[in-house]
Amino acid sequence: MKKLLYKNGCLELCGQGIVMGILNVTPDSFSDGGEFYSSESAVKHAEKMIAEGAEIIDIGAMSTRPGSIPVSAGEEIRRLTPVLSALKEIDIVISVDTVNPETAEFALENGAHIINDVSGIFREEMACVVKRHRCGWIMTHTANVPSGETVIYPDGVVSAVKDFFDDFISRCEVYGIDKSYVCIDPGFGFAKNTDDNIQLLKNLRMLVRDDVAFLTALSRKRFIGAITGVENAQDRLAGTIAADMIALVKGTDIIRVHDVKEASESVAIYNSIGENTIYG
Repeated sequence: MKKLLYKNGCLELCGQGIVMGILNVTPDSFSDGGEFYSSESAVKHAEKMIAEGAEIIDIGAMSTRPGSIPVSAGEEIRRLTPVLSALKEIDIVISVDTVNPETAEFALENGAHIINDVSGIFREEMACVVKRHRCGWIMTHTANVPSGETVIYPDGVVSAVKDFFDDFISRCEVYGIDKSYVCIDPGFGFAKNTDDNIQLLKNLRMLVRDDVAFLTALSRKRFIGAITGVENAQDRLAGTIAADMIALVKGTDIIRVHDVKEASESVAIYNSIGENTIYG
């Protein structure tokens, strides 16, 4: 059975969709910047998402939206400290969205179980942290370009993402990180235009593996707005739910979302039907 091991625990991935709730403790994230910047509002929102069905809370302390200004590991740690302290007493899997090994080290020593790394690069410094803590490691395909930029994929985006995944997993295993600790994310919206994102979603089953956890982060993405004509990111719920359900049918294990209640209800319908029935 496929599983995702994380620090001191394990998620069994048996064709049942898992909801990861997004908690941005930043002033400038693309769709909810500043909304949960204070530690009090962040903790309250985390508790709300847990009550609504989130099995993982993903905390981000630095925005990855196009044009955002990077912050130091020290600033990330300052933003994370009160939230991690409060959530440490709650029975919930905690992921921290960071590209900084120093931030990852701090987070894992203070209640986090998984590192969500959107760097798009296998870096030995981060691998060392992951291996030492025996934590989950989510890696996102970003083509290693700044947020907001797109690239041309000569052999197509699906082939590029697949090659990246194969290389990353191979590097992890050579470094001594078992693939049960790895989760791969195709990086919708990162270095991809609208057509690239559509091709990824259409061909997701070509990227999903039966031995490595798979996550899709589609919530409120710009390409959903481009398809639906909905300009305001917070109004893209219907498009997000549709995209998430397509991803689940095509084999994703975890959906990363802003709107946990609606996602959890949709996943409940998916889970009730069963993977074998859906695949025909």
